[in-house]
Amino acid sequence: MGFSRGLAGARPTALSLEQQRRVPLRTSTASSTAAAPSPRLASALRRQGGRGPSRAPATGSVLEVAGLEADITGLDKQILKGLDLSVGKGEVHAIMGQNGCGKSTFSKVLVGHPEYEVTSGSVSFQGRDLLDMEPEERSHAGIFLSFQNPVEVPGVNNTDFLRMACNSRRKAQGLEELDPIEFYGHVSPILKDMQVNSSFLSRNVNEGMSGGEKKRNEILQLAVLDADLAILDEIDSGLDIDALREVAEGVNLLRERKPEMSIILITHYQRLLNYIEPDFVHIMKGGQIIQTGDKELAKALESGGYKNVV
Repeated sequence: MGFSRGLAGARPTALSLEQQRRVPLRTSTASSTAAAPSPRLASALRRQGGRGPSRAPATGSVLEVAGLEADITGLDKQILKGLDLSVGKGEVHAIMGQNGCGKSTFSKVLVGHPEYEVTSGSVSFQGRDLLDMEPEERSHAGIFLSFQNPVEVPGVNNTDFLRMACNSRRKAQGLEELDPIEFYGHVSPILKDMQVNSSFLSRNVNEGMSGGEKKRNEILQLAVLDADLAILDEIDSGLDIDALREVAEGVNLLRERKPEMSIILITHYQRLLNYIEPDFVHIMKGGQIIQTGDKELAKALESGGYKNVV
């Protein structure tokens, strides 16, 4: 189940904007041999890696993160240490990094998980102050977070779950809620476009599903909820190569259906990027994005390891 999951509890707060720090763009032996970046990528490199504390949002910007710092709530342990990221409409951004670098923490901070507290920086989503929004407000605004390991919900039918989640967002948007018959008419073309068998609707949420089916069900939820920003946290985790292809195909079909949707794709492995092609690849270390490139950076990482880029 995605879409921020309506997490109850504390809302992270931004205490200061003073530490919107410059993150140096590093080069490496492995990536320095890549072709010169395109003008679009060169522009992204300027705004992702070496920007100063003040800048205008990018045209068509969906997400603007500046100097983001966050601790584990209740502990004096900083995880994010001045993270900067700019995501434009329809862009796919892959974030890679070693375990413990802050990738999943970043995704949870974006949806307002109470386990983390923002101590500095700013986050803007479609021009709104994301840090001033409750988790359910972020969900209703169009942010979706997938689970690394989707949980089974026995006794809860997929159709009922999807309709309730869809209507929750529609209500927040001032739209009329859909009754069961209207919802079936709404979801049927989505199933067709996503090439998902209608039998999925009669199954309980993730119950008895394989790992690939659970991840595909997450992508179906993403499609039904019509999110504007999808944060896909290790959707390749635990999948064999055939299941990985199927899940990636679902994401690509959704991108065809809604090309303006932006995606943050968190992964350890370059193989996922063979199927979902990113516009930008970012390397995280120590709670910061330290290097940005295109898909060639991920290939360099795959062949030479992190020692060549961090």
